[in-house]
Amino acid sequence: MDFFYQNLLTIILFFIIFSCLIAFILAPLVIHLLYKLKIQRKMDIDPSLKANNQRAEKEGTPIMGGLLIIITILIVTLIFNFEKRFTYVPIGVMCLSALLGGIDDILNVFGKKRKSRSLKLTLKLIHLHKNKFYRVWLILSMPWVLFRNAFRIFSSHPTRGVLPHEKIILQFLTGVITAWWIVFKLGSQWLYVWIPFNGEVYLGYWMIPVVIFTVMFFANAVNISDGLDGLSGGVLLSAFCGLAIISFLQNNFHFAILNASVIGALIAYIYFNIKPARFQMGDVGSLSMGSLFAVTAIAQNRLLIIPFFGFIFLVEIISVILQIFWRHIIGKRLFKIAPLHHHLEYLGWSEEKIVMRFWIINLFMMFFGLWIAMH
Repeated sequence: MDFFYQNLLTIILFFIIFSCLIAFILAPLVIHLLYKLKIQRKMDIDPSLKANNQRAEKEGTPIMGGLLIIITILIVTLIFNFEKRFTYVPIGVMCLSALLGGIDDILNVFGKKRKSRSLKLTLKLIHLHKNKFYRVWLILSMPWVLFRNAFRIFSSHPTRGVLPHEKIILQFLTGVITAWWIVFKLGSQWLYVWIPFNGEVYLGYWMIPVVIFTVMFFANAVNISDGLDGLSGGVLLSAFCGLAIISFLQNNFHFAILNASVIGALIAYIYFNIKPARFQMGDVGSLSMGSLFAVTAIAQNRLLIIPFFGFIFLVEIISVILQIFWRHIIGKRLFKIAPLHHHLEYLGWSEEKIVMRFWIINLFMMFFGLWIAMH
């Protein structure tokens, strides 16, 4: 047993180093490609931050830097760790989320601003439009209009990219794929959820909505947190370090290599993403890494540890939810601007101060979560 532990630890360390070196080799190529294709940030930013000149220096920085992480993970997994029972669905979910994020990034750079018809205008057209067949069509499509407009609160201004309701549908699909894999392919033992200090609780098929919600929630949480140079990458690094330690303690060879490859890729990514960033993660990286983080934690039967390992992500998305609630229900803002990292910027905190303190907080919560995970 001691021999196995030593070997597994050696394997984890090897793949951290190996994937890090691959990422460092690929980084100049990725940066060059993004500049050549002109996939660079535009100045579509919040007016309050623009007035303070806090984001102006980021104009022209390449986005979609998350491709470096994704490509590195794919290379390591496909060559050394592609095992149908454990890794092909997490990697598939990562790629599907990356595809959604990549489309969003490209549309935000090259696309035209998109608007969705409001509920008020739809009702007006139903009442006034001369073509009765079109009025009937508007009435029949009302459920879709209600669904589409329900998510407009997440995007208060026109966007060039994928609209909120479109993102939700595709993220729901990734959650369904994950739930199908965990519930129907990994075996009946995965219908149990580990409870710290108390063993396990049987969820049965209630596991399906739990998995779907968790994957969607943390994909968006990481996406929301990706607003400052180094922030999301550093938090993801501590989160996946925690998952790697758990996979080591569980003797799970395949997840150990997967987590190690993510850690190595993130180290190289953060090197180039520290302010002033050579590139930014973009939706292609944040959505894929958020999904992969949730999927891997669930597959290692540590669902309840996710809020500890991804504590900053949780705080960031809760700040956005509270802001929306305050604005639309109470009629005023809770924060100067959401998510929380922009609120702190507005108060005068430097970008470096926010990022480093968020890293430290998440690292502490990761260690706290590890302590809980061992009980």
